[in-house]
Amino acid sequence: MAPTDDHSLSGQSIGESEGEARTARWEFMRTEAGSAAVLLVATIAALIWANAAPGSYRAFWETHLSVDLGGRGVALDLREWVNSGLMTLFFFVVGLEARREFDMGELRERRHLTLPLLAGLSGMVAPVAIYLAVNAGHPSTHGWGAAMSTDTAFALGMLALLGNRLPGRLRTFILTVAVVDDFVALGVIAVFYSDRIVLPALLVAGGVLVLVLLLRAQGLRSGAAYAVLGVVAWVALLKSGVDPVVIGLLLGLLTLAYPATRDDLERASGLFRSFREQPTPELERSARRGIASAISPNERLQRAIHPWSSYVIVPLFALANAGITLDSDLLGRAATSPVTLGILLGYLLGKPLGIVGVSWLTTRMSGGRTRPPIGWGSVAAGGTIAGVGFTVSLLIATLAFEGEQLDEAKAGVLAAVICAFTATWLISWVLGRLPQPLRARALLGTAEGIVDLATPVDPAQDHVRGPFDAPVTVVEYGDFECPYCGQAEPVVRDLLADFGDVRYVWRHLPLTDVHPHAQLAAVAAEAAAEQGAFWAVRDLLLERQEALKPRDLLRYADELGLDVERFRDALRAGRGAERVARDVESADLSGVSGTPTFFINGRRHHGAYDIATLSAAVRSAKDRTTARRGRREER
Repeated sequence: MAPTDDHSLSGQSIGESEGEARTARWEFMRTEAGSAAVLLVATIAALIWANAAPGSYRAFWETHLSVDLGGRGVALDLREWVNSGLMTLFFFVVGLEARREFDMGELRERRHLTLPLLAGLSGMVAPVAIYLAVNAGHPSTHGWGAAMSTDTAFALGMLALLGNRLPGRLRTFILTVAVVDDFVALGVIAVFYSDRIVLPALLVAGGVLVLVLLLRAQGLRSGAAYAVLGVVAWVALLKSGVDPVVIGLLLGLLTLAYPATRDDLERASGLFRSFREQPTPELERSARRGIASAISPNERLQRAIHPWSSYVIVPLFALANAGITLDSDLLGRAATSPVTLGILLGYLLGKPLGIVGVSWLTTRMSGGRTRPPIGWGSVAAGGTIAGVGFTVSLLIATLAFEGEQLDEAKAGVLAAVICAFTATWLISWVLGRLPQPLRARALLGTAEGIVDLATPVDPAQDHVRGPFDAPVTVVEYGDFECPYCGQAEPVVRDLLADFGDVRYVWRHLPLTDVHPHAQLAAVAAEAAAEQGAFWAVRDLLLERQEALKPRDLLRYADELGLDVERFRDALRAGRGAERVARDVESADLSGVSGTPTFFINGRRHHGAYDIATLSAAVRSAKDRTTARRGRREER
């Protein structure tokens, strides 16, 4: 809908910023799916290049590049610039996403952190044990680090490629496991695979991190300042002999994530309105900064860097490291090489055994109080997909081996990628052929999920449409003048028509700073509720958002056959304002700052609100409720 006045224009601009933040996670997933394909292409390209022109491949990546400043600088070959330089940004993105889950996602309830932490550690110990067993008595035992770490980008990308075969919560579980994995792996690199440690340089890097913490505590929001400090810490770690990619993960984990608050959005809309009234360069910059500051630094940096990490950095890493000459000699050696077999079996058997085993053991020992947020079928699929060891595995392999052993290690890593994806696909195929109730339980599990809705639905107070005992409840916070709520209304109607067992609740959230008629329209809906006509008026107001002045509201009351005098008296007295304020207060308690915002069975819906996306979310919530009810009946 086109804006009809200045207020609509500013409201649409702020709404678009809020909508972009809301759909960030869906775009992140789409980026992962596309990046997995690009990563696969880069790996194949590296193999073709290394086999077609091995001399050219080696010579190119061994080209030295130095950066000097005042007689001091950094000199690395191109492969090292990719492995230790660009990959720092990759680990930074991993840290950002982990921090987002920690602050706003599944892991904000700290009890949900215990199991992934244990699974991450066990999922590293088991592969290392298998590698050491296979390599016992061989000098290659020192390469055990190449068999333990999950490739976060590749694993999440492959999960995205599998689409809705596996639940979305599996991604959060695997992400947490992978972050623990990355932390330990980077520690292993620093302790076991780094050159001689230079203590003064290491102390400088530590001092820079302390400075970052102090500046963050003081509220400094300058991205440029933190970027400079990050570069200084990176150089210091490089000079200390510790692989500097660890600085990326640490800085990502230090970058806070939080939802946009209504105060921030109202301030941003005020700045935009000032610019609209007086479009000067100064006010343009002020409005741009105000809108940007309403979104957390974590989400802004994710949106800016993640595509570069996925489509450029990680594929470049694959191109620089995956090239091996696949001839009969290598294949013959790899078939019997303890290095190749240790890495392959470590990932193919050790990862799922470690992750599934410790998850089962923790569930049993806690009496079911600590259990996976997903079903056991999904846990098994997570264990196999965690066997994708590419990035960090190749990184450690290049530090631990050289010559023929390095080629054998790379062969094991590449074979593990293929086998891990194949095993995960097979598990998802088997799960997809189970009867519906059993499949839902195997995929989704019976663990209680996080409830984001601070004020539970009360049929005696809320406006409810649909059966009261429905297994799924959809709550929408809406604004009658919000064009996005108008666009969502046909989707809600289709959703209720497609699912006869869904309960729908409307709660008011008039954005008065950008929609001047929204508050009065909400009070009008409550005035109509006094005459039992809330839903009729609510539907009409969303259809005619461009006409919400008092005379329009009175005309609608007459059109619907209401007692107009009674309606006018209620409107003048503002008798519904208290009820609207109660809904607004519940929105604030639930962290809702924009409209429309949906909650499905108490859990906030992140992402698009088209019919396909909302239907999938409702179907998943229904399956989870059915699985929990089945478990209670068994008891």
